[in-house]
Amino acid sequence: MNRFSRMPFFVQLMLVSGGAMQIPAIYGLVLDEMFVSRTFFYSGILFCTLAVFIAIARYRPGASEDRESKRDRDREGRNQLLTLVATYTLLPLILAVPFSEATRDTTYFNAYFEMVSALTTTGATLFDDPARLSDPVHLWRALVGWLGGLFAWVTAVAVLAPLNLGGFEVISSRQPGQSEVRATQITRIAAAPERLAKFTSKLFPVYLGLTLALWFALAMVGSSGYVALCHAMSVMATSGISPVGGLTQANTGFFGELVIFAFLFLAVSRKTFTVDETRLDAPPLYRDPEVKIGMSLIILIPVFLFLRHWVAVLEVSGDWTFTRAISSLWGGTFMVLSFLSTAGFESSGWEEARLWSGLQAPGVLLMGLALFGGGVATTAGGVKLLRLYALVRHGEREIEKLISPHSVGGAGAMARRIRREGAYVAWVYFMVFAFTIAAVMMLLSLLGLHFEPAVVFTISALTTTGPLVDVAGDSSLSYASLGTAEKSVLAGAMVLGRLEMLAIIALLNPDFWRR
Repeated sequence: MNRFSRMPFFVQLMLVSGGAMQIPAIYGLVLDEMFVSRTFFYSGILFCTLAVFIAIARYRPGASEDRESKRDRDREGRNQLLTLVATYTLLPLILAVPFSEATRDTTYFNAYFEMVSALTTTGATLFDDPARLSDPVHLWRALVGWLGGLFAWVTAVAVLAPLNLGGFEVISSRQPGQSEVRATQITRIAAAPERLAKFTSKLFPVYLGLTLALWFALAMVGSSGYVALCHAMSVMATSGISPVGGLTQANTGFFGELVIFAFLFLAVSRKTFTVDETRLDAPPLYRDPEVKIGMSLIILIPVFLFLRHWVAVLEVSGDWTFTRAISSLWGGTFMVLSFLSTAGFESSGWEEARLWSGLQAPGVLLMGLALFGGGVATTAGGVKLLRLYALVRHGEREIEKLISPHSVGGAGAMARRIRREGAYVAWVYFMVFAFTIAAVMMLLSLLGLHFEPAVVFTISALTTTGPLVDVAGDSSLSYASLGTAEKSVLAGAMVLGRLEMLAIIALLNPDFWRR
């Protein structure tokens, strides 16, 4: 295990990917789909062998971290970010091989797009009909998305947090991309692969345990074991991947959605599944800034949606029944959390509310929720709730100063940090995110897309909310209708959305390379 942790991180990922390919291989063997099973088995053996050869070639007998040069240590942060970029762009080339071979009626580029979408937990698919893919291939998509969610968890605390990126810059006194002293000391003792292995060993049991618990719960409420497993992995990764086309086809009903709702709440804040090691006196969960603003959205928005449908029913049809009203309220509540966490699962109550009132679904609202995103260091995408919280608190303070110009803001040093420097950094990120949306939209428009589809596809990719294209527009959109150039742009947008633009800007900073 110690030798594995000292391998180059990308080699570790190749070994993990090759080992993961054996899971759909075994499932294909159980289903007697021998061709699909052999495809995954041979691909896994091939890439594991290749990773071992690379590890042997890179192995240095007797080498230790104490003998590394200062130049190598100073490049640690830059190398970690480059590894993240390579993981989301190059690793799907490996993951797409068995997908492409097992699905004969598609191209390798389409398989690559599917794997980028799964690894970034976007969940966008080119196969609108789930029947086009075999069950082992669906399992592979869900498994890659699940591993992508774990990768997002681990790298957030092992790579982005020490570099003050990924939302941590809002509550830190350091500049984005600047390592803290404590993180630098750790870097000189343990190499990046070892730190990543350490955090993986801590977070993986939690991630796996929660997934198994959700799998069991979904199976208990009526879903088949295979569908329940795929949905459990997709919920934990907030990828929205489904082998049957969504929750409405899973035969779990209200109780299935209720179970999924409870687990989607994990994406609101990292404090729901872990605590900061440096804070032994951490405040209770209900006082966490991300939880407070997330709960505000989850409570207020469904109420307004319900009132919108209720008023329309009273004015038009008068078909007011308690059952349909509760179904409409639940559908709105579930959809708010689903798209706030960037999972994108659709509730059966959402369609019921539309049929009840005759009003179209507010797609702009769902896009706004996806833009807000979930918590820092979670599997959710978007701008992140902590940045939104910083801007809200800054706005509150500015209003107070308008009313009482000589007032003094309280609530402690951390609150002042969030209202001032934190709000400034959050606003910068909002602007960078907005410019990125505009740039991707212009590229798609130049490639022939109209304005509305360009907006929906762009926000869907940058917020890693693939199912958004099915519900955000006046009519359902499809990634399969796009050309190769548009798919390439959106694949790049998915990577940007998962990595976040501040990490890319840090890589482009000349000072970051000089260190």
